[in-house]
Amino acid sequence: MALLFIVIGAVFDFFDGMSARLLHVSSPIGKELDSLADDITFGFAPSAIVFSYLVPLTSHLSPLTSYLAFVMAAFSALRLAKFNLDERQALGFIGLPTPANALFWGSLIWSLDWQRWFEPYLLPDFWLYIVLVLIPISSYLLVSEIPMFALKFKTWGWKGNEVKYIFLLTCIPLLFIFQVTGIAIIIAWYVILSSINAHFFNDPNIH
Repeated sequence: MALLFIVIGAVFDFFDGMSARLLHVSSPIGKELDSLADDITFGFAPSAIVFSYLVPLTSHLSPLTSYLAFVMAAFSALRLAKFNLDERQALGFIGLPTPANALFWGSLIWSLDWQRWFEPYLLPDFWLYIVLVLIPISSYLLVSEIPMFALKFKTWGWKGNEVKYIFLLTCIPLLFIFQVTGIAIIIAWYVILSSINAHFFNDPNIH
């Protein structure tokens, strides 16, 4: 249910700016309120999901361990603040967008919660430590200087949009095969593809 509401929030987040411009009601205060709403939907909400997953698994560790999940909420707020001030992000993103991070975690924790049949074949606490390692990686990606493409099209032709079309075409089989888990795989693929695009092809449309 939490993942569903994050998805609904992402849909509204996609259309809110467009709606404000169409209705001529965009304003600086609206921009700040939008960021505040984004930090709740895409910062606090996924952190709360991870926290709820960690609580029963960290009873043998420090009672504070599960609260590491909320580090992502703080980094999400920092990422949103940087986005509002960074003029380089007109056509793309610098760092992982908060909606993508939230969808990754919602999908991942849903998958871990429903695929416990893996556990007899893994080391004890395997998924716990995977999640604890992914939290700082995710937090770093939010505020990193890694350029990441946005699904914004100036033209609909193949040239100049190769990476975007490759990404969209690969998303279809991933969702079909892996279903909800595919969302987390798609976000990981998005980060990898953005890094390849930025470092090897130096795509000017990414900034």
